Amino acid sequence: MTGNQETDFERVTRLATAAGLPEVGPGTSYGTPALQVRGKMFVRIKEAGILVVMCALEEKAMLIELAPEFYFETDHYKGWPAMLVRLDVIGDRDLTQRLIAAWRQKAPKRLAASFSTP
Repeated sequence: MTGNQETDFERVTRLATAAGLPEVGPGTSYGTPALQVRGKMFVRIKEAGILVVMCALEEKAMLIELAPEFYFETDHYKGWPAMLVRLDVIGDRDLTQRLIAAWRQKAPKRLAASFSTP
């Protein structure tokens, strides 16, 4: 399912496009491929097989507890509204939901309000 940063980013981009997320474009963050909404990064490749997704702190704690096989954090991300996702084990449906949630976290309020989940 994954193997390198480029393949991982292609999958993330494909899922974001299929979800119909508006005003999404490619970028970079910390030298790795990222997706942005109006210039604000909402997901980025950390390394092959690992994705950084923006999320609310309360949501992060719950998701890591409920699905540690998918979601985790390192000391670097403690207290930060982002978590790490294991791309080699998360399915497209769950990953799409994380992409939508991360996009909503960073999108301007009006743009987020105008988007209805498919």
